[in-house]
Amino acid sequence: MEKVVKYIEKNRDRYIEELKEFLRIPSISTLPEHKNDMNSAAQYVKNSLTRAGLKKVMVNSTNGHPIVYGEWLGAPGKPTVLIYGHYDVQPVDPIELWDSPPFQPTIKNGKIYARGATDDKGQMYIHIKCLEAYFKTVGKLPVNVKILIEGEEEIGSAGLSEFVNKNKKMLRCDTVLVSDTALFAPGLPTLTYGLRGLCYMEVEVTGPDRDLHSGSFGGSVANPINVLAKIISQLQDKNGKIKIPGFYDDVLKLSKKEKANFKTLPHSDRKYAQELGVTHLQGEEGYTTLERVWARPSLDCNGIIGGFTKDGAKTVLPSKVKAKISMRLVPYQDPKKIAKLFSKYIKNIAPKSVKVKITDLHGAYPLISPLYDKPTIAAAKAMSKAFGKKTVFMREGGSIPIVVVFADKLKAPPVLMGLGLNSENLHSPNEHFDLNHFQLGILSSAYFLDEFAK
Repeated sequence: MEKVVKYIEKNRDRYIEELKEFLRIPSISTLPEHKNDMNSAAQYVKNSLTRAGLKKVMVNSTNGHPIVYGEWLGAPGKPTVLIYGHYDVQPVDPIELWDSPPFQPTIKNGKIYARGATDDKGQMYIHIKCLEAYFKTVGKLPVNVKILIEGEEEIGSAGLSEFVNKNKKMLRCDTVLVSDTALFAPGLPTLTYGLRGLCYMEVEVTGPDRDLHSGSFGGSVANPINVLAKIISQLQDKNGKIKIPGFYDDVLKLSKKEKANFKTLPHSDRKYAQELGVTHLQGEEGYTTLERVWARPSLDCNGIIGGFTKDGAKTVLPSKVKAKISMRLVPYQDPKKIAKLFSKYIKNIAPKSVKVKITDLHGAYPLISPLYDKPTIAAAKAMSKAFGKKTVFMREGGSIPIVVVFADKLKAPPVLMGLGLNSENLHSPNEHFDLNHFQLGILSSAYFLDEFAK
């Protein structure tokens, strides 16, 4: 390991220059005009893996954007690690809020600013540099490695899900290493072991067959906006509990050990509220903020569409109004079951004076990974060695659907070794990545392969 570590330390500046080159490619997966950029980014990943030392690397076409796959299976008798990441990024709007051009990487105060810096180009590139360090120093890896880098994570990973289903034998592994989550705090080595799932619904309420004058008809027919507002108000009680019958039936309760672990983390409600620009926090009664965000389900209205919303006044009763409503789920809630319970409840509480249409837009299953699996133990040791601190464990409030696909289809426990920070403006203007975490990530990845080999 000494040679590998020295190589990583010696090549720090070169790594950063290569990352800049990667970040200059505007690989925005959701915009059709960037199709050529997506192909360029996939080719960049392929070339980087080949330069690193992998002999078998290929770019696989899909109905969407390409998937890059590489492997090195020269460690017979040793476990196999599948490394996952994505090269696609989010759009840059609103462009006027960026302090520097989003695809012209800029370094300020030890951080690199660019779209994709932390989500996920910077975090993914960490593992390519780790592989290179082994090949250039000792000529081999301590474990077998497969690497899978996609270009559709930001738009649902449809192509990758199909690819995994068709190539389960080729992708067979003992663990999946993912760096697309976060550290709990700067400089604090962190492993994520739980993800919330998602149930995303649309509720459409229709009243009269056309928009009506509120003076001529107000008070005689149901106003869909008023009805929808009342429906939304009946989804939770005053204590933040979701009122849908059966909603909590399958919720995995927090263990005393997990509760104790959450309390050891350096969290401050006051600072958390301050960073979000609010004076008070709110949530389900009887739970701490971290418990609410990581281990309890939640329900939120994400948007309402309908009626007159421009400047000025228009006295109108709208014919139709829609609401987007998401529910974050925890183990062992099933998004399909929750969608049915949600639909039944809405129909029961909606008045007969309107028509209600409910659409299940999409869902994702929650995930929880055992803390005492061999891959997790190896990852905790590896991060502690790299950072010089004891690794902490956390859950994540969001969803990474493809990780659940890996766990389900490949039967391989995931290791969520995040190196970014939730405060690094991922999906927002001025996205950035701490270059110290970038370097520590390469070391963590290298130590992980060594520890897992043991």
